[in-house]
Amino acid sequence: MLLAGTETLHSAAKHGWALPAFAVYNLEMVQAIVAAAEEADRPVLLLAGSSHFHHAGQTALMNMALTAAHSTSAPIGVHLDHCRDLPEMQRCLDAGYSSVMIDGSHLSFEDNVRFTHEAATLAHRAGAWIEAELGAVPGDEDVSTNALPSQTMTDPLQARDFVERTGIDALAVAVGNVHGFTANPVTLDLERLNAIAAQCPVPLVLHGASGLPTEQLRGALSCGVAKVNVNAELRRAYLAAVERSLPKAMPNADAVAVWREGRAAVTVAALRIIRSLAPNCESRSTTQHFTVQAHSRKARP
Repeated sequence: MLLAGTETLHSAAKHGWALPAFAVYNLEMVQAIVAAAEEADRPVLLLAGSSHFHHAGQTALMNMALTAAHSTSAPIGVHLDHCRDLPEMQRCLDAGYSSVMIDGSHLSFEDNVRFTHEAATLAHRAGAWIEAELGAVPGDEDVSTNALPSQTMTDPLQARDFVERTGIDALAVAVGNVHGFTANPVTLDLERLNAIAAQCPVPLVLHGASGLPTEQLRGALSCGVAKVNVNAELRRAYLAAVERSLPKAMPNADAVAVWREGRAAVTVAALRIIRSLAPNCESRSTTQHFTVQAHSRKARP
C-alpha cells in the first residue's frame, strides 16, 4: 500500500517517533526494506532518488519501488531524494511518487526560495508532499567520505521565512549532521535543532543518521524530527554480507546466494533502525499514531 499524505509525518512529530526513509539502489535492497516494514508492521519510505538513478536507471528504479509499495500490505511511501532537476522530479511525480525532496541548498537563500516554491507548486499539483533543505548537509550521499559538519547550518528564523514563502511540507536541516560514516561520532547541535522546531511550522527531517549515537538520535526525536534518512548503514550491511558469503559462493559462481545474503542483512539493519525510531510504538496494529492512505496512481510502464 502506497503511503500518501503528511498525516504520518505530523503524527510522528507529535508522538515522538520518526518515519524511517531508506535509500535503495537495486531489487534486493527494495525487497529487504519491504520485508522489514512488513515484519515491524510500521510505515517506511523507499528513497529511490536522484543519485540512485545513476546505478539502476530512473525508469527501472521508479517502477521497482512503486510496484513494491503497491504490492504489499505494509504502508510504504516512495520518495525522490536530493533532486536538483525539475524535469526529473516531474517524471517521478507523473510515475506516482508519494513525495519528493527538492535540494536547493547549493543556491543562495533567495534563489533557493524561488526554486523550491516552483517545485512545491508542481508537487502539490500532483498530489505529493514535498521536502526541501535549508543549510547544507555535507558529504556524499552514495559513499562515506568522512565528511566534516557544515559551517552553513540552518538558521531558525530563516527557516520560518523559508517554509512560509515556499509552501513546503517538511524541512531538512543542517545541525551538525553529515552524509555517511565519520571517524569521530557526530554531535548534533540540539539547541539549534530545538530552536528551529520552535520556529518552523512543518515537521523536520534529519539526513545522515547512519552511525549517529543513540542519545543524539533520541535527542533529535525529542526536538521534533519526524523523518530520518538512512543510507550508509544499509550499504555497509549489504557489503559486509557479500564479503562473508563470497568465498563460499565463488567456486560454483553462486551469485544468487550472495544477493540473498545481502538482502537479508539489509532487512536486519532496517528492522533495527525502524525500532530505534519508534521507541514508544509496538506496531501499526497496536497504535493509532499514523494514518495510511491508499494511493490510486500506478507506476507507468
